[in-house]
Amino acid sequence: MKRLRAFFYVQHLLGIGHLARASRIAAALVDDGFDVTVVTGGAPIAGFPGLGAKSVTLPPVTSGDEGFSGLVDLQGKPIDDDFKKWRSEMLLQAFRDFRPDIVIVEAFPFGRRQMRFELLPLIEAIDAMSPRPLLATSVRDILQERVKPGRNEETVDLINRHFDLVMVHGDPAFATIDKTFPLAGAIKAEVTYTGLVAAPPSPAASERFDVLVSVGGGAAGKSLVSSTIAAARNANDAWKWCLITGPNLPKDEFDAIARDASPVLSIFRFREDFAGLLTGARLSVSQAGYNTVCDVLRAGCRSLLVPFAAGGETEQTVRTLRLEELGLATVLMERDLTPKGLAQAIEQALVGPTPAAHRLDLEGARRSAQILRERYRTWSLKVRPGFGKVHDQTDDGS
Repeated sequence: MKRLRAFFYVQHLLGIGHLARASRIAAALVDDGFDVTVVTGGAPIAGFPGLGAKSVTLPPVTSGDEGFSGLVDLQGKPIDDDFKKWRSEMLLQAFRDFRPDIVIVEAFPFGRRQMRFELLPLIEAIDAMSPRPLLATSVRDILQERVKPGRNEETVDLINRHFDLVMVHGDPAFATIDKTFPLAGAIKAEVTYTGLVAAPPSPAASERFDVLVSVGGGAAGKSLVSSTIAAARNANDAWKWCLITGPNLPKDEFDAIARDASPVLSIFRFREDFAGLLTGARLSVSQAGYNTVCDVLRAGCRSLLVPFAAGGETEQTVRTLRLEELGLATVLMERDLTPKGLAQAIEQALVGPTPAAHRLDLEGARRSAQILRERYRTWSLKVRPGFGKVHDQTDDGS
């Protein structure tokens, strides 16, 4: 009997947070018995989207700068209409070849508006397919608040005309989507909370560090890298430091900081055992991206967060202040990020109290798979006449 087919679109532009979260959900879908195809369109990242799912790679594009002002190819050349048409046709062909039961679009239409040249044709193809697949958007709990007039209204209109499900990857005890999307009450599609999409618990790594600094995907956060280099050089000689720069930092820049580093500072581009390192660290220092925060919450370690705020970004600041309110992190604002400011904040965090216990739901990946299976069953009964027991049995794997 056939398995449910899920077609998952994700586009990462700057860091790897969107790709990492989508990959965790895709892995959970595979574990739950789905046949999964993940379509990616950003710079290739080793290990993503992971094992088990089929993968379709579109010609890569990235953001031209930290303000997401334009799309460029991997050589930094702005993409043109021919490039867009090429990508759009590849995406549509992959969709038609797979003939999914469920389509999941990561972020859009709340975000990734740069990709509407290919996502709007995809949505048209979804609406035209018979039988039509269920269409869900996969979105984090805290959204970017800086929007142009009419943008929120357009988002709601797209959801209400085309989408069947809004999966919010968060715990409503931490944040609800209406806090950063004021028109949430106008959404007619079902809105459901999955819990935070955290990685499974990891055993402690064999290495232990006093200060573990991580910079996510590495395309942003250069100030955190340079401040860490300087702070470690003048810090307590008894402390062991680790700096993980992220995979996107250019090689020449990585080599330069490695040459300039203090002997107490170990520098890595990427660590597969990052989650395990967190469990043994006295203090985690990082930006406040969704996935890093999930890893920190899972590990339960002390955390100093420096929210990314370039280009008017608000998402990480909102997340950081909420964590501080709950006693789960201390905060250093980006405007105060200097070698001296970072060193002082680290010293204060190390002598501060251990983080408060929390009961936030971190099982969002597994719950996403359950929600999609349940919602597809009930949705199909409503929109597909004759949908019955045979399909129900394939849904539960029997």
